Amino acid sequence: MPAGVEPITAEEIRSLILGTIPDAQVQVRDMTGGGDHYEAVVVSAAFTGKSKVNRHRAVYGALQDAMVQRIHALALTTLTPEEMQQEQQPASGLVNIQTQRR
Repeated sequence: MPAGVEPITAEEIRSLILGTIPDAQVQVRDMTGGGDHYEAVVVSAAFTGKSKVNRHRAVYGALQDAMVQRIHALALTTLTPEEMQQEQQPASGLVNIQTQRR
């Protein structure tokens, strides 16, 4: 990070994303504790019908200035509410098979 530049906080990242995608559910985690490597999960209906690249562009657009000097790395997951719901459901088709001893 350049000298004299304050590290960004997870809450600042969240606020910047919400400023551009106001309906989003945003979770941000500092991956290293150093204030420059983050992981963000952004869930928004605005992503419906958009490619992964266009979803990421929307988020990076919200973080434009911060990405230049304050964020070194960002692991990004972008989902629609429906995709998020599917991820939270247990895998279907799995069967618990128990063997019996004789």
